[in-house]
Amino acid sequence: MDWNIIEGNWKQIKGKALENWGKLTDDELDEAAGNREQLIGKIQEKYGIAKDEAEKQVDAFAAKY
Repeated sequence: MDWNIIEGNWKQIKGKALENWGKLTDDELDEAAGNREQLIGKIQEKYGIAKDEAEKQVDAFAAKY
């Protein structure tokens, strides 16, 4: 799925993101507001993973939704 579509429908997709990355809070997901780079940064921070791994996870998430 095109990331612009995800960003535009973030309120609907946010619940799926919360299921996928349970360590992230609603507030953190609201701050990201569907912005891919911000989401990657928050995942890196919460899960202590490298940027490339966070990007892979976000891309896999985008492919599903």
